[in-house]
Amino acid sequence: MTIPVGEIPVPAVVLRIAAGRPVKAVWDNEAGGQTFQIGHGDGREFVKVAPPHPSVNLHREAVKLRWAAPYLTVPAVLGVGREGATEWLHTAGITGRSAADPHWIARPQHAVRAIAAGLRALHDRVPVDQCPFSWSVPDRLSAMPDAGRRLSAPPTIDRLVVCHGDACAPNTLISADGSWCGHVDLGELGVADRWADLAVATLSLRWNYPGDWEAEFFDAYGVTPDPVRIDYYRALWNAED
Repeated sequence: MTIPVGEIPVPAVVLRIAAGRPVKAVWDNEAGGQTFQIGHGDGREFVKVAPPHPSVNLHREAVKLRWAAPYLTVPAVLGVGREGATEWLHTAGITGRSAADPHWIARPQHAVRAIAAGLRALHDRVPVDQCPFSWSVPDRLSAMPDAGRRLSAPPTIDRLVVCHGDACAPNTLISADGSWCGHVDLGELGVADRWADLAVATLSLRWNYPGDWEAEFFDAYGVTPDPVRIDYYRALWNAED
């Protein structure tokens, strides 16, 4: 994901939801979607819009956000719908800044430790036995059968958890005191080996912060790096792009 630059056209559905309140584009994603902020401060809201894409389903994300809300701080769903081919998801804001906000990019050690602590909390708090969603290797490979022939056999499962599914740095929110305070973009949330998240989370550190912060991340999460599982889950992630 990237922060938009320049003047960005605001879709009609976003203007309608904003009802005269100020609007600004805050994120572009690789699938062609955009996220807009409505208002300012603690009362701000967000609208995500997405064109047709096989990996994006905002109605599914709304279901997962509502399911996860009793266990985690995640955006409250205010509405979800479709206009023509475009899906939209309207959520309440959460106090805090993205870990990829310039404020935290300038403070990488604080950001990395907050991301790791937030992911550990997600893995520890959300009940695996009650989760109806899967992000397992077989389910992911079923959507791209050719990748299964190119990848090595998956490693054995270390620990099943409810994974975030897109644990890249921007999807952790950090409060002013440097502690994690929420998670966003839970469209792929589901049960899987925790290394499916850990491999991607540490990979994304390279895209967002100068230097090598993997050791700091694993120390804050509380686990010894597992090179075999890291390599496999990064290869699976890259195969999905």
